[in-house]
Amino acid sequence: MIQLTRLNGKTFSLNALFIEVIESFPDTTITLTNGHKYVVKETEQEVCKKIASFYREINVLSLRKDSEVLDDE
Repeated sequence: MIQLTRLNGKTFSLNALFIEVIESFPDTTITLTNGHKYVVKETEQEVCKKIASFYREINVLSLRKDSEVLDDE
């Protein structure tokens, strides 16, 4: 789950596994796989960083950005 802030200032948790699209209209709008939309204060980049951190935490992203996978191993 990632912590986000609605435009009215209230925080909420969102399961990042269900995020399908993140857009800036200029407000950041998150669309889930079920079609529900959330408008949040965080920028698109901030949301992406939170998602990446969440994925690392639950071991969905096991490789670090600066690591390389060698094909000949």
